[in-house]
Amino acid sequence: MKILIAEDDFTSRTVLTGVLKRNGHEVIETLNGKDAWEELQKPGAPGLAILDWMMPEMDGLEVLQRVRQKKGEREPYIIMLTARWEKADIIKVLDTGANDYIVKPFDVGELRARIEVGRRMVEMQDALASKIGELRKAFDEIKTLRGIVPICMNCKKIRDDKGFWNQVDVYVHEHTEAEFSHGFCPQCMKEVYPEYEDLISGKA
Repeated sequence: MKILIAEDDFTSRTVLTGVLKRNGHEVIETLNGKDAWEELQKPGAPGLAILDWMMPEMDGLEVLQRVRQKKGEREPYIIMLTARWEKADIIKVLDTGANDYIVKPFDVGELRARIEVGRRMVEMQDALASKIGELRKAFDEIKTLRGIVPICMNCKKIRDDKGFWNQVDVYVHEHTEAEFSHGFCPQCMKEVYPEYEDLISGKA
């Protein structure tokens, strides 16, 4: 999975990158919040981001706020990295929209576990988005008849939006997914083929 790291401290960034790469993840490193925000705007941006709270140019909290305010179809799973461990600070991070947080200095085992939770959530989100896309495509392809349909009282032809009169089967076929199998009802069979009336009635 592609993961963004935004951390200005060299040691923390190196440890984070090493742990993630050893677990098979693709890592994008940034040194400040401004670069992290730009990375998250790109097509195919990482689905998971680890943001340090205190960074130059734009701190992690501001990046988090911008991401959540944008409200895209695919919002990244964001883990806030912070040296602040007071309850009020953690509440602030979560209220701003972080999915999770890790307190510095972090434990490698805890980091892996939290990343794994994030990975599962991102995969579920991607699968759901894919299904929604399929449903939207299917819905766009569905043709339905709605409203008032102008039909001739005598010949039963239907007038389309352009003012042309069409046979019922032609009109229905163009406005729905229905297919027709043509045949004769018993009454029409008698009128069209009267010589077969006895055969139809079973008298022959």
